[in-house]
Amino acid sequence: MSSFWDRQEARFRTAWERTDNLFGLLKPEALFARPIILRHPFIFYLGHLPAFAWNQACRGLLGYSSFKNGFDDIFSRGIDPDVDTGTCHSHPDIPQSWPDLAEVVDYRDRVRAALFESLDFARSDRVKGSSGQHQIFSLVLEHELMHQETLLYMMQELPLELKIRPGQLPECSPRRGEVMNDVRIPAGRAILGAAAGSIEFGWDNEFQEQTAEVPAFRMASTPITNGQFFDFLDSGSYEEARHWSKDDWAWKVEEEMHHPRFWICRDGQWFYRTLFDVLPLSAVLDWPVYVSLAEARAYARWKGKRIPTEAEFHRAAFYDPSRGQISFPWGEDEPSAEHGNFGFSRWFPAPVGSNPKGVSPWGVHELIGNGWEWTETPFRPFAGFVPMQSYPEYSADFFDGKH
Repeated sequence: MSSFWDRQEARFRTAWERTDNLFGLLKPEALFARPIILRHPFIFYLGHLPAFAWNQACRGLLGYSSFKNGFDDIFSRGIDPDVDTGTCHSHPDIPQSWPDLAEVVDYRDRVRAALFESLDFARSDRVKGSSGQHQIFSLVLEHELMHQETLLYMMQELPLELKIRPGQLPECSPRRGEVMNDVRIPAGRAILGAAAGSIEFGWDNEFQEQTAEVPAFRMASTPITNGQFFDFLDSGSYEEARHWSKDDWAWKVEEEMHHPRFWICRDGQWFYRTLFDVLPLSAVLDWPVYVSLAEARAYARWKGKRIPTEAEFHRAAFYDPSRGQISFPWGEDEPSAEHGNFGFSRWFPAPVGSNPKGVSPWGVHELIGNGWEWTETPFRPFAGFVPMQSYPEYSADFFDGKH
């Protein structure tokens, strides 16, 4: 049977291959592009991932001497948003210009080699105070996976001409989406967070376990589609302030938003920009819509509905009326391609309801996969929150009621 360390080594290899493939989708000039003002250019993330691994595991846990002190510092942390002023603050060592690509790649490769040496050292049980070593290496791995999502949403904002389209893209499914129903979910409990020691790894904001009593509510059986959101736009209601909160309307006006960010209107015809293509909107009407929280709230208000809370979402996703708490919306089976659109299996959404084996016991589709979901619950600490010792600022900086 393979050990924890053998599994971690295999997971690191897989994660690094995926990260390298993602960076391989960028043309050279794109590495220094900054498509999102609250994020650094792509070159930063090429250095940030190994710098985080070095600072947490190689230097932090094992006390290795640095071979590139400057890189350990300038790549140590990304930009955090100040949503009141529209400005950004960051650590004081951001350079006027970023290092050369070849230097960053060499740094990355040296850190990866050192991390494997660290895994071997940890496997031998020679690490002093080794009780936290599993957590540190899991933290580094989860951080890598998290930033793969960062890279993808940055790439979504990047002009098509700065990306290299993969040679083999899956076909866009001609399948029609599932018809939406209104599902009643009765009152009951929802479990939020996790108890200490109950999972192999969790971020500090995921502890401690909380039980919430949730009143009965109704939820749509599928995500809102492009077609449904187009009805909101086509009716003229997108431009009516009464459907927006005061702050959301102010944001809409400031950003000059007149339609979802990746929709394009040309000569009266609507198109949709994916990661690599521009498609007629009519071809993707059954895909889940990709919108901001402000737009999602406005649409819901137009329909006489609202966005769910975090507790409602968890009750819909992780509770079975006959079995109680479950690990996944479909039960206990490990996720597979039958259960949803995840795992980087494609570069665009699928029509809603394309994976019926992933449906929850209540009859709600895609509570995992095929896109992120908004809830109305602000990002706050659970009772019993303790910042993680090795990365205390990870969550706490964002407990400001604005996220």
